Amino acid sequence: MDNKNPLSPHIQIYSWHISSLVSISHRITGIINILAVILICLWVAYLLLGETNYEIIKFFLQSFFGKFLVIGIVWSFCFQILAEARHLLMDLGYGFELKTSKISGLVVIFGSFILTVFIYLIGR
Repeated sequence: MDNKNPLSPHIQIYSWHISSLVSISHRITGIINILAVILICLWVAYLLLGETNYEIIKFFLQSFFGKFLVIGIVWSFCFQILAEARHLLMDLGYGFELKTSKISGLVVIFGSFILTVFIYLIGR
C-alpha cells in the first residue's frame, strides 16, 4: 500500500510566494536579532573591562568582516521592523488581498535594503 500522493503540500509541489518568503525571513531575522543583542551586550561588557579592549573591538569593527557583520545586523533590524509593521497592519485587518500582500512583501524586502543603505550613509 504505497501512497505516492502526499496528504499535505510538500516543497516539491508547493509554489513559493512573496508572503512565505517574508514570513520565513521574518522568523530567521528574529533569531539573528536576538543573537545580535546578546553580542552587543557582550561587547559593551567587554568594553567595561578596560581601554585596551576598546582598541581590540575598534580594530575588529574596522575590518572587512566587522563591517560586514554590522551591516548585516543593521539589515536584519530593518527587515524585522518593516515586517513587524506589515504584520501589524495585517492584524488590523488590512492587506490580505493577493495584490496588496505581494506589494507589501516587496516593500518589506526592498525597503529593508534601502533603509540599510540610508543608515549606512548617515553613519559615514
